[in-house]
Amino acid sequence: MTQTPDPSRRAIVVGGGPAGLMAAEVLAAGGASVDVYDAMPSVGRKFLLAGKGGMNITHSEPLDAFAARYGSRRANVAPWLDGLSPDAVRGWIHALGIETFVGTSGRVFPTDMKAAPLLRAWLHRLRERGVRFHMRHRWLGWDGDVDGSAAGGALRFATPEGERVERAGAVVLALGGASWARLGSDGAWVPLLQGAGVDVAPLLPANCGFDADWSAHFAQRHAGAPLTTVALALDDVDGVRLARKGQFVVTATGIEGSLVYALSAPIRERIARDGQATVFVDLLPDHDAARVLDEVARPRGTRSMSSHLQSRLGIKGVKSGLLHECLSKEAYADPARLARAIKALPLVLKRPRPIDEAISSAGGVRFAGLDAAGMLRAVPGTFVAGEMVDWEAPTGGYLLTACFGSGRAAGQGALAWLDRPR
Repeated sequence: MTQTPDPSRRAIVVGGGPAGLMAAEVLAAGGASVDVYDAMPSVGRKFLLAGKGGMNITHSEPLDAFAARYGSRRANVAPWLDGLSPDAVRGWIHALGIETFVGTSGRVFPTDMKAAPLLRAWLHRLRERGVRFHMRHRWLGWDGDVDGSAAGGALRFATPEGERVERAGAVVLALGGASWARLGSDGAWVPLLQGAGVDVAPLLPANCGFDADWSAHFAQRHAGAPLTTVALALDDVDGVRLARKGQFVVTATGIEGSLVYALSAPIRERIARDGQATVFVDLLPDHDAARVLDEVARPRGTRSMSSHLQSRLGIKGVKSGLLHECLSKEAYADPARLARAIKALPLVLKRPRPIDEAISSAGGVRFAGLDAAGMLRAVPGTFVAGEMVDWEAPTGGYLLTACFGSGRAAGQGALAWLDRPR
């Protein structure tokens, strides 16, 4: 093993995702000597993949509504948003030379919709400010006892050249959650922190799909079909009715997509408590119940009910298939019951998809184990940021904004630690 000197204001950031890079930027701007370590061959790999379909940076809705997207962690996330609001995120991107626009849904994107130019501009600025990057360095934990000195002891890294030990005055861990392990977020840090006395909530899939255990016929016929202009509703574990309008996709095993992701936390909680969750699909959210009943009950002559629904209400394809899948023959043949089902079709969800398929993960380092600056109470001098902290949010720019904000807060906390009276 080799050991490097311990410069008086050296900071180590472990993890090269959005939270880690933002922490590095804050530290470098504050005059610290900054080294970023990452297990992957390059930084920002999940960031780049998430941007392939259009880089959704943040959201333009009012801050109060924005903050509400963090659910029970709203109060914990609020200081991050106070320090780096969605508007401030846009300003920060503009300062990198990347213009943005607001889409019809209120989501904010780079003008070219791509993540790569933004990441290149950001890394260029970081390198200009002296930040050094060390790729293929996997963090293995601390060297020796975690005694609270010098960021909890030296850090061990596995590298292509063998194991090495690094020491710094402050450390920021931004190691991600446990989704998309092939891009570096594998949750391998959990036992390392638990071994140091850090309380970690179990990592769970968030923004994920759910299994509905379709019949073979339905899955074969409709897997991949989108359900557009629909609504989902369910009662959460406290009995509060939640409802959202949007779209989702039928998969070979169940459902996924933006509308499902928006309700994934309460669906997951209901499954954990009850063994399954029943969501209600409104197939025609722009039609009121009276109109639907009127159309379904109209005389149909010799036409089948499927043809009647297509003619009167435009229900066909996967929407028609869902009615057949979820209703008994008796219910389907009863106009009153069928009309109610069109407005609130019960769909039983059995389990979330595996965490490695999820867009993000819930759980992580509990806020009770952090001070106001994001420092681990069990390991003084070590700060955490991003998805490895116990919060979650739906897609739509909320995940990325909170990662930026938490990285900024952790960087500021690490700077203050470096500059504390000795």
